[in-house]
Amino acid sequence: MDQTISYARLIRLPNVLPLLGATCLTRLADRMFGIVIVFHALAAFGSPRLAGFLSFAAVVPGLLVSPLAGALLDRAGAGRGIVIDLAASATVVLTLAAAVFLGFANPPLLLLLAAIYALTSPLSAAGVRVLLPRLVPGNVLDRANALDTTIHGIVDVVGPSLAGAMVGFAGPVPSFIAIALAYGGATTCLACVRSVRPLPSSRAFLGQAWEALVTVFRRPLLRGLAAGYALNNCTWGILVVAVPVCMAQRFVAGTWEAAAGLLWAGAGLAGAIGALVAGQLRLLGREVPVMAVCMLGTALAAWPVAGMFGLPGLAAGLAIVGLLAGPIDVGLLTLRQRRTEPALLGRVLAVSMSVNVMGFPIGTAVGGLLAAWWLPSAFVAAAVASLFGALATWWLIPAEDR
Repeated sequence: MDQTISYARLIRLPNVLPLLGATCLTRLADRMFGIVIVFHALAAFGSPRLAGFLSFAAVVPGLLVSPLAGALLDRAGAGRGIVIDLAASATVVLTLAAAVFLGFANPPLLLLLAAIYALTSPLSAAGVRVLLPRLVPGNVLDRANALDTTIHGIVDVVGPSLAGAMVGFAGPVPSFIAIALAYGGATTCLACVRSVRPLPSSRAFLGQAWEALVTVFRRPLLRGLAAGYALNNCTWGILVVAVPVCMAQRFVAGTWEAAAGLLWAGAGLAGAIGALVAGQLRLLGREVPVMAVCMLGTALAAWPVAGMFGLPGLAAGLAIVGLLAGPIDVGLLTLRQRRTEPALLGRVLAVSMSVNVMGFPIGTAVGGLLAAWWLPSAFVAAAVASLFGALATWWLIPAEDR
C-alpha cells in the first residue's frame, strides 16, 4: 500500500471506523471516570490524600491481572475481551452512582468499587491496540497509531471539560451515569467490527500469561520502554491531583471543578495536535530520540512553567505537556507494535501497557501526599519524574532495537 496514505483513506479501511468509535467512547468514559472520582473525593471529603489513593485503586489492581488478561485476548480474541470489559465497567460505574445517590459512598466503599473497576481495564486498554495492527497494513501503522492517539487527544478535550462541568453543576451521580452510557455506546460500536480470529497457540492459559511476563522483562526494548514511559506517566499522575487542588485553592466550590476541567481540556487539545504532527513526521526508526526529547520538554513544562507562574503558567504548562504527549504516545505504540511478534501481541501489549501505566497510580498517590503537604513540591516531583523518564528511554533501549 502507498506509504503516503491519507487519514481519510485509512478511516475507509474495513473495520477501522467502528473500532476507532469504540476506542473513542471507551477513552471518554475512562477519562471522565478518572476526573470525576478525584473531583468527588475533593468536593465530598476535602482530602487530596483520598483523591490520590482513589486514583491509585482505580488502576493498580488491573495492572496485577494484566498477564491473565493478555492471555485471554490471544486465546478468546480481542473483540470478546473488550466486550466483557465494557459490560463489567458499566455495571461497576452504575453501582457507584447508586451508592453515591443513596448516601452509602464512604471512603472504604469508594476504594473498593474503584479497585473492582480497575480489574476490568486491561482487556479494553490492550484490546484495541491488539486489533489495530491486525486491521491495517504495517507500513501505515505509525499513521494509524497517530490517528488513534489524536482521537484520545480530542477526547481529552471533551472528557475533562464535560466531567468538570457535570460534577460542578449536576453532581457526581449524573456524571457516573453518563460514564456508564459511554461504555454502552462503545459496546455497540465494537459489535460492528468484524471478528478477527485469535492466532492459534499450543500453550496452556497460565503458560501464555507467564510467557508474556518473561518476554516483557527479558527484552531490553520492552524494559526500556516500560521504565521511561512509566516515569513519564508518573508526571501525569501527580498533575491529575495537583491541578484540581491548585484550582480548589483559588475558586469556590461549583466553579473550580469546571475551571480545572477546562485546563485539562486545553492539554487534550494540544495532545491531539501533537499526535497529528507526529503522524505527519513519520516516526518509524526515530521513535526513541523523539520520545526522549519530548520527555525533557515535559519536565520543563511541569516545573518551572506550570509550578511557578500562577494560573497562566499552569495553563501554558499543561498545554505543553499535552502537546508533547502526542509524539511520545505515537512513538511508544509504533515501536512496541513493530518489534513484537504477532502471535505474542495480545499478551505482550497487556503486560507491557500495564507496566507502562504503573507510573500513573504511583504518581497520583505521591501527588496526593505532596499536595496535602506543600503544593509546589508536587510540581517539582512531576518534573523530576519526566526527567528520569527521558534518561531511561535514551539509555535503556539498545540501538539495535530502535
